Amino acid sequence: MPLELKINDRIAKVEVLQQDENLYHIKIDNKEYKLDVVKVEASVYSVIYKGNSINLEMIKGDTPNHYKVNTRTDHFQVEVIDPISRYKSSKATELKNTDQVIEAPMPGQIVKLHFSEGDIVQEGDTVVIVSAMKMESEYKAPISGIIKKVHVKEGDTVEGGAPLVEINPHE
Repeated sequence: MPLELKINDRIAKVEVLQQDENLYHIKIDNKEYKLDVVKVEASVYSVIYKGNSINLEMIKGDTPNHYKVNTRTDHFQVEVIDPISRYKSSKATELKNTDQVIEAPMPGQIVKLHFSEGDIVQEGDTVVIVSAMKMESEYKAPISGIIKKVHVKEGDTVEGGAPLVEINPHE
């Protein structure tokens, strides 16, 4: 599952294609790399790429998923933007006309839909249950309103970020 890394002001899409112990085959922004990564002490990693070695010191930041990364000649602020973090930060994304959408935070399977199009929901009602990574998660209505559109049905497999249910606010 791809992650996004915010490195200073740049966002890079990173995906591990294959891992065999400390050997990694990764893709960064559609370019593939083969790396040898070894943890050499508590927060220090040695990365070998095409015969060149780079030591990285990763220091946890003040907030989750934030790091300060130091090399011998440079330093970077890095934020790991995983699907769950992206979902939490955009959980109540407003659409035009103040409609609200519930999105899948990561790939998963629709286990249960509690409402149909046209049903009235109250803020906090469980609208849909999604199974992802061997866990079931309940997604609740961010607002009170009427179910405008159900984009999925029980048993569907969805990608991260896929819209599941749209809600029109009460008028």
